Amino acid sequence: MASFSRQIILSMLGTDFDNNFCFSPSAGASGGILVAWRSRLGPVGGSRVDHHCVSVQFCPDNGAAWWLTCVYGPQGNQEKIQFLQELRDTRAHCSGPWMVAGDFNLIYRDEDKNNDNLNRAMMGRFRKWINDMAVSEIPLHGRKFTWSSSSSSSSPTLVKLDRVFCSTDWEDRFPDCLLQSCASHDSDHCPLILGLKDNTPGKRRFHFETFWPNMNGFLETVEIAWGSVQPRRCPLETLSLKLQATAKRLQSWSQKRIGHLNSQLILAKEVIHQLDIVQDNRALQPDEI
Repeated sequence: MASFSRQIILSMLGTDFDNNFCFSPSAGASGGILVAWRSRLGPVGGSRVDHHCVSVQFCPDNGAAWWLTCVYGPQGNQEKIQFLQELRDTRAHCSGPWMVAGDFNLIYRDEDKNNDNLNRAMMGRFRKWINDMAVSEIPLHGRKFTWSSSSSSSSPTLVKLDRVFCSTDWEDRFPDCLLQSCASHDSDHCPLILGLKDNTPGKRRFHFETFWPNMNGFLETVEIAWGSVQPRRCPLETLSLKLQATAKRLQSWSQKRIGHLNSQLILAKEVIHQLDIVQDNRALQPDEI
């Protein structure tokens, strides 16, 4: 997207991310970066937006401040050289524990690609950047590659373009972090999830699903819940109790009536994920595509 507003963030992510985002606009269909964070992560000490990366400094109450830089690497070779220099300049301004993640559009090892069409000069520049920045790559569990040239071809080009690097002091700050892959069912890139294992769990919030009104029994459930509360002397108290009762009954109705659909969706995503993993090592059969 070329731009993000507070209204877009609220509609996409919810109130937990209200005014807690920073972005770099896209150029056409590529290049955009959005960094959004929950309020409970604590105050933000600073942020910066560059051509190919967005950086945010988090200042949690229970530890030292650290920087997150999210990247979207360019396509052209000259632009890639400038991109690596941009990351050097970014690091100079982001002192202390540092984590940098995203689509680098670069590789630095032969095994990062499933064919021999390699740009060794650019691979060397990327390796030099890694050494100069004194960062290490967080191991990815579940997948060997993160990008596929085709979801329908039996022999696509597979490349590991998406990565997470961190400084030594960041790794000391989060020694139990875990990087995992997800199913790439709606993108040519494999989504990555990095768990830090230090977030304080929040109270579960009521979430209204947009498809509920189209399900049989929805209106009846709302009517029963709304009529179950007797009027109070204060109209606002009555309204509050009716809303609470409706939310509680809808959650119960959803678990009983729609819960199995969510299980099927989770299962379908896991099947896609397993096929992605298989494709890292062999071509898929026609009935698997």
